[in-house]
Amino acid sequence: MTDTARPIIATEAKKAIIDTDPYVRDSSKVLEPPKGWRPSLRFLGPGMVTSAAVVGSGELITATALGAQVGFILLWIILLSTIVKVGVQIELARWTISTGKASVTGYNDVKPQIFGKSWMSYLGLLNFTQGIIGQGGVMAASAFAFSVALPVIGEPLSTSSLTFWVVVIVAGTIAIHLTNKYAIVERICTVLVVLVTASVVALVIGLQFTEYSWTLMDIGEGMSFQLSVGAMGFALAVFGFTGIGADEITKYTYWCVEKGYAGWTGPNDGSDSWVARARGWISVMKKDAWLSWVVYTLATVAFYVLGAAVLHPQGLQPEGTEVISTLSRTFTDTIGPWAQVFFLVGAGIALFKTVLANTPGFARQMTNTLAVFGAFRWDDPKARNRWIRSFMVGLPIVWGAFALAIKAPLAMVLIAGVINAFWLMAIVIAVVYLHRTQTDPRLRDGKGFTIYFVLSAIAVFGVGVLTLADQFS
Repeated sequence: MTDTARPIIATEAKKAIIDTDPYVRDSSKVLEPPKGWRPSLRFLGPGMVTSAAVVGSGELITATALGAQVGFILLWIILLSTIVKVGVQIELARWTISTGKASVTGYNDVKPQIFGKSWMSYLGLLNFTQGIIGQGGVMAASAFAFSVALPVIGEPLSTSSLTFWVVVIVAGTIAIHLTNKYAIVERICTVLVVLVTASVVALVIGLQFTEYSWTLMDIGEGMSFQLSVGAMGFALAVFGFTGIGADEITKYTYWCVEKGYAGWTGPNDGSDSWVARARGWISVMKKDAWLSWVVYTLATVAFYVLGAAVLHPQGLQPEGTEVISTLSRTFTDTIGPWAQVFFLVGAGIALFKTVLANTPGFARQMTNTLAVFGAFRWDDPKARNRWIRSFMVGLPIVWGAFALAIKAPLAMVLIAGVINAFWLMAIVIAVVYLHRTQTDPRLRDGKGFTIYFVLSAIAVFGVGVLTLADQFS
């Protein structure tokens, strides 16, 4: 095949994914995978959507708040929370490329069955509460930031001001997602993730020129694997909500399908060529997952350092309706009072980005769950798209209502983090089950990744157990 012919074929194959149902695999969509990092770059993207869902809620609110509470001592938990979950994420996405199915469809196959449905499916219904509470908290935090920076109606944080900004956020989210196009979500998320991450990393570097400078000894203390008495409940909730959580792992499979990885692999005909093609697209997926890990880990560590270096020495802990104004001290105390508006607008945008990225993901997850329980057939694209669009309109409205009713962003996000840790335990069980029973054995990696995956699964499950024990003790 000539070099000039390859881009034409690639373009046609990509168009086949966009113009037809991405959840149906047929030979017309088959595309040979690129080899190496440089040729793979234009096929990356699902990870940036995942990063957009992550960088903002867990990082801006909970990671900074944990640093403010304990200082540098628990930095290791932040790093551990991001790296151990990637193994589970990759293994579930491998199953998706192998089978062409999205995560919730696979969860329903996990034994045992109760009245013809998997226990995972019932748990998935209960998990909707986590999405509502958590995203309601994120939306509230975004409205708080905009309200303090730009109190258009009424005083900052007044009911009228918060209501105005919640309505703006809800309307903006719905307007952007009305087309239900994956490509639009990917482009917006990529730009916003890069801007937010670059800004917070630059600020952490800038701390070195202020009275809140940090040292290598501080970092060393944070990596000494010490525990902080009285903070473990908070730390475990942070573990559940920083890095990719249970929902991000679940949603990632939908983006892998809609990007084209499963469709370009084609239906499994048992041939060696299919195995080579599948392994090639799995390799691209892994590059995508690890690149996104670098991005959201940088952001997570940066937010934690801001809390530990700026807020902790002053005894400032974000809480209640003052959570955003307290967090703004990471800017105002290092750059100057003039920077408060800059921080608040940036924080509002970062949190809005999280809502923006989570809306289509949750819509697909919830739609797939309803299909499992017989509301409609998942393989009916018209019905599927109708349900997804309905959720993309309804979810922001529900989140907005919860944001205005509770008005406690940090508490809402932490509660969701605890539920997320429990859901993550279940997903570990599901991924191990699907790996052993449905993933084509020829697509598995060697012993090195297998060991990492096993350790990842044990660590994630173990933290879930500790989280539950802490909550009931």
